[in-house]
Amino acid sequence: MVFCQLQQKIEQDINNTFALCYVSSISDIPTTNGQTNNQRQINRNNKIVMKKQNLFLIALMLISFISAHAANKIYKPWSNGRLVVSDNNRFIVHKNGIPFFWMGNTAWLLPERLNRDEVEYFLSKDRQAGYNVEQIQVLNAIPTFNIYGQQANNAAFDFSKISKPGVYGYWEHLDYIVDVAERNGIYIAMDCIWGSMLKDMDVKKAQSLGKFLGERYKNKPNIIWMIGGDIMGNKSPEIWDAMARAIKKADNNHIMTFHPRGRTTSAWWFNDREWMDFNMFQSGHRRYGQRNGDGDYTIKDNTEEDNWRYVDMSFEKKPLRPCIDGEPSYEDIPQGLHDFSAPRWQDYDVRRYAYWAVFAGAFGHTYGHNSVMQFIRPGVNASFGAKKPWWEAMEDPGYNQMKYLKWLMLTFPFTEGINDQGIIAGQNGERYDRVIANRGNDYMLVYNYSGKPMKIDLSKISGSKKNVWWMNPADGKLTYLGEFDSKVTEFAYDAAYLRGSDRVLIATDTTKNYIDKNAKQLEEKQ
Repeated sequence: MVFCQLQQKIEQDINNTFALCYVSSISDIPTTNGQTNNQRQINRNNKIVMKKQNLFLIALMLISFISAHAANKIYKPWSNGRLVVSDNNRFIVHKNGIPFFWMGNTAWLLPERLNRDEVEYFLSKDRQAGYNVEQIQVLNAIPTFNIYGQQANNAAFDFSKISKPGVYGYWEHLDYIVDVAERNGIYIAMDCIWGSMLKDMDVKKAQSLGKFLGERYKNKPNIIWMIGGDIMGNKSPEIWDAMARAIKKADNNHIMTFHPRGRTTSAWWFNDREWMDFNMFQSGHRRYGQRNGDGDYTIKDNTEEDNWRYVDMSFEKKPLRPCIDGEPSYEDIPQGLHDFSAPRWQDYDVRRYAYWAVFAGAFGHTYGHNSVMQFIRPGVNASFGAKKPWWEAMEDPGYNQMKYLKWLMLTFPFTEGINDQGIIAGQNGERYDRVIANRGNDYMLVYNYSGKPMKIDLSKISGSKKNVWWMNPADGKLTYLGEFDSKVTEFAYDAAYLRGSDRVLIATDTTKNYIDKNAKQLEEKQ
């Protein structure tokens, strides 16, 4: 879009220039040498046309050069090789060892509700906001239709004649989405079919879908597989196993996980599966104490917002696997989902979920927005009380703040990092007062959501002296506090208690140069 506008601007400037040249040429035509004004004008006009054509060709060459240069500048993470599990089994890295920090956005209905132009806009906007993974639903119904009215599948899951010559069908549109994402350096995490469709599935259909998807996308560099879809893993696990194994048989180049029901982790059911590369949990959308009449509850009472607990629970399983919160509370969604008059989760809430999970040991995080995940627009029925058009929701603060977490983690060798609550000296708080810490050998990161004073043991990392900063997770800005001795030290950010007072305390060995003392903001990282 940007380069189309650039091209139009250059063409307009050229036309304006030659219009002026044409007017001045008429006024200056001499009448000597036996040529009439008309003949002189024709000659001059011919020269003007030739000049205009030459300049226009130069302009087009310039546009092509700029476009190619910009495309080459977009970071393509798979240039480091395919994604694999790290040697310590806690992170995702590239084949060459370069760490990958998953900064995901929730785009469930992207294949169904956006047209080609909107796909271009959305993915470009997401790239600029720092996202490198899109979580989408490939099939959300049986059958599924897209914005062009094209059907994805039939009830028998026979994909042999799904594509028709000359027809831009459902799968051609999904191919287009994958390709546009590739141009933008973004992975597509494909949830193959939503869990609510399990009632219409069987092993044979699951194998057919898995085989079709695996063969169609095995050569795309930017694919991640998600089995399940907001469902408990103990419901018909043979269907999910059949689908996963059919995909892996066709495509063993891309990593795979299972998207579970709220307040559960895939580690409870599938951690021992050969097809499972990393665990995913859904911390869900409920506030503390919000039970909603559930029968068998999966977690302790009054821990609904403690998404860091799912990292601990996932890491308890053997073999050890990386894990991530694939569905935390979404920005602007009612707390508990179904009462639209309830308070809505805000930017400071989605920040808390992100930093709590990552500092607990998750290898990345997925953000979500109520309007964006379902791509609401005027005329489209909304779920969960969504009101904003999706393009307006992409201006909301939480959406634009997630990139600072990615920049922060990539500033350090974060795949060496561990959650170390021993950094917090004395009694830690509960609920919103809980302080969470992550450290490597020579750096530590401490997230304080409420602003409550905290005592930090700076001796937990190397160095007799430590450089210390406050980082604002809302804008990535840094405040250097100075050098401190390697001992327990009290820190308190001067702000109101709770609601937007969250800060990250950064401490590094003074012999290390991860951050310049004079830096005012985190450096952008890919």
